[in-house]
Amino acid sequence: MQKIYLFITLFLLSMSAWAQAPGGAAGRMPMGMNGHVYGKIIDPDGKPVAYASVIILQNRMDSATKKMKEKLLKGALTKGNGEFSLEELPARGPLKLRITATGYKTVDQAISFPPFEKDLGNIKLAVSTTQLQGVTVAGTKPLMQMDIDKKVFNVEKNIVSAGGTALDVMKNVPSVNVDIDGNVTLRNSAPQLYIDGRPTTLTLEQIPADAIENVEVITNPSAKYDASGGSAGILNIVLKKNRKTGYNGNLRAGVDKRGALNGGGDFNLRQDKVNISASVMGNQMKGRTNGTTERSNFADVPPTMINQDNHNKTNGGFVFGKLGLDWFVTNRTTLSVAGIKVHGEMNPSETININTDTLGKTIPVSAFSQRNSSSHNKFNANGVVLGMKHLFPKEGEELTADFNYFGGKSDNNSDYRTDRYRSGLGSSITGSDIQQILGGGSVSFMTIQTDYVRPFTGKLKLETGLRAAIRNTKSNFNNYMFDQENNKFVLIPAASNNYKNSDNVYAAYASVSNTIRNFGYKVGLRAESSNYTGDLLNNGQHFKNNYPISLFPSLFLSQKLKHDQELQLSYTRRINRPNFFQLIPFTDSTDKLNITKGNPGLVPEFTTSLEASYLKTFKGNNTLLASLYYRHTNNLITRYLTKETDPVNGQELLVNTYINANSSYSAGMEVTSMNTITKWWSMSTNVNLYNSKINTSNVTQSQDALWSWFGKINNSFKLPLNFEIQLTGTYQSKTNLPVNDNKNVQAGPPMQQSQNASQGYIASFYGVDAAIKKSFLKNNAASVTLSFNDIFRTRWSDQYSESPYFTQYYSRIKDPQMIRLNFAYRFGKIDASLFKRKNMGAGMQGMQEVIQ
Repeated sequence: MQKIYLFITLFLLSMSAWAQAPGGAAGRMPMGMNGHVYGKIIDPDGKPVAYASVIILQNRMDSATKKMKEKLLKGALTKGNGEFSLEELPARGPLKLRITATGYKTVDQAISFPPFEKDLGNIKLAVSTTQLQGVTVAGTKPLMQMDIDKKVFNVEKNIVSAGGTALDVMKNVPSVNVDIDGNVTLRNSAPQLYIDGRPTTLTLEQIPADAIENVEVITNPSAKYDASGGSAGILNIVLKKNRKTGYNGNLRAGVDKRGALNGGGDFNLRQDKVNISASVMGNQMKGRTNGTTERSNFADVPPTMINQDNHNKTNGGFVFGKLGLDWFVTNRTTLSVAGIKVHGEMNPSETININTDTLGKTIPVSAFSQRNSSSHNKFNANGVVLGMKHLFPKEGEELTADFNYFGGKSDNNSDYRTDRYRSGLGSSITGSDIQQILGGGSVSFMTIQTDYVRPFTGKLKLETGLRAAIRNTKSNFNNYMFDQENNKFVLIPAASNNYKNSDNVYAAYASVSNTIRNFGYKVGLRAESSNYTGDLLNNGQHFKNNYPISLFPSLFLSQKLKHDQELQLSYTRRINRPNFFQLIPFTDSTDKLNITKGNPGLVPEFTTSLEASYLKTFKGNNTLLASLYYRHTNNLITRYLTKETDPVNGQELLVNTYINANSSYSAGMEVTSMNTITKWWSMSTNVNLYNSKINTSNVTQSQDALWSWFGKINNSFKLPLNFEIQLTGTYQSKTNLPVNDNKNVQAGPPMQQSQNASQGYIASFYGVDAAIKKSFLKNNAASVTLSFNDIFRTRWSDQYSESPYFTQYYSRIKDPQMIRLNFAYRFGKIDASLFKRKNMGAGMQGMQEVIQ
């Protein structure tokens, strides 16, 4: 890159000199340009340094700033023998000779004339072992960047999430809300999760926070993106990938208040045409969740009141590894390959104390039981990404091709024991039910995609692409009840399930964008067709759906105004296809208060979205983004309560299944502000005011429309002695229960607590997080971070749900007042000898490559 910049500069200087020469004097030099310097560049061993950069600088008055600045006069690269020669230099005024070469310290030397011929002799360069962080360009990335169809939030310096997972990162990203179970919503709907621009089957808890560089929030995706995902858009997690010349990396280790350890490291090696990156990270988990449930069952005879106390412990951990290779085949073609490996084991256990009392005028009957469960869940996931990018001679024209495969397997084995007591805990046991579930599953997801970009005159640009996405899922769920007479577990076929399915999506898109002065537009159209097949292996049932080609138009308009202002307007149409767990026709009755079953007759839902935004950039790195949005969905997939017979004991029970409701809408206004208050204090604020309603009049009473708001504020303070403090607060007002579609679940039955998305609400709650970081050692290479999450123990999840059969109050809190201590150390240096090319000195190419 040095040679390219130098060549361009020399070319521009020569053109400028020719253009400014008086008429008839284009071939002559001005008076006084007769200085000449020459010499030889050698390394510490006396060997010549080829292709080193040698330039001549002179102090001149800058016409724009009216200040003296160094201007480039001449420049060249040393020959293969290390020699250089610079002629026709001004004989008046002091000059500066500057020599730079990758892997060596810069040399500055003053030059003055006469004499007009100067032999500088052999100039010896010293090897540079400068730490990378010592040569980092001053300045920081903006916290938010705005594109025509997305917002990019830089989270590299988010110290509150240090040592955590992607869930902790999302808690501090504007527009994103994370509930107690780790369900992520974007404007009160569940988004699609991408990693590096590609869909993934990983959950957010399986991605370390320290591996993330930034998060792209795409509230209204254009035709270029997969049309699936319904109304909430896309969250794209961009992982860190360093491409600095030489080698560099970092090491991390931490512990939380329960003794759960985390640690990892990254390493990157780059020289010439090869870039290798590797990451490995591990996180232990020692989670604790406590909650209560109060439920009145009107459908029971006689009616009953159930009070439940839940105490859950989850011990386990996971390891995340990534290895990548980039090969810069030519100046225009790059090939990339990357592999991802995830392994995890979780051992959740739970104790539930259950009190049951009759209601009404009947003779009161009380019962007490306790259910103890222990599980062992193991998952393994592997992924590989192959990519090719080719740049054409025409600027902006490029062709990319990608192959992405991700597959995972899981084993989920659980034991349940329910003891019934005569008069409460500690009294005699009157009976016991012992249940065992042996389950597991697998999922594989493969995408093949190619994109082509062709610019035309001006800023007119065409983008086209093809994409195929193929997903296969399997689930095994075997339910056993203990037969005390025969002293063994007996399989209950009616309560067991072996199921497999596949769904394929094929797509093509084209979009045209252009900028005419301050006005820009992007018009696109995407076509997708899909099919779905499913088989119940227990009884041979087969399900099949073929969805015809659907069209998904998108329109984006942008108008830049005076005083750093911009208006944007967008329209899109998207689809949300039912997922595996919504389709699987199996009744899971392991949780008597949340019995679930899929519906293979579900059809996709279609969402139309409109969004208008206003962006204002103020002085001092301050931005304000205000958006109005409206979403309307037909055939909304939502939960629905119905009655069925329990296949285990033959009793009638309530079952949470899924239906296609008539429609739903969500409308709101969102404001995001990024402010630099002082040199040491920066702040981001996000407020979302919205109204939502689900119309289920085709099956039951519709949900009442409800105005709600969500707020998030993040403060960063830079203090003396290299201290930093981050303070974050969130608030969610009372809001309707979101439509829970179990996204990113890998295998195993769904275990959700919200009973019915069409009736109920979530009570208001708030939370405060804080962290303090101290950097030390040379160039602040090391740091220690102490973080506090949910300081005031206020992130309770309180839900109310109702139906003609029951009312339920549900309350839980997970890992309140969590404290983590983390240590990090960065290292690296520039070393030109790494991957040195044959017949090339100092890892540099010949001048002919620069000219090309």
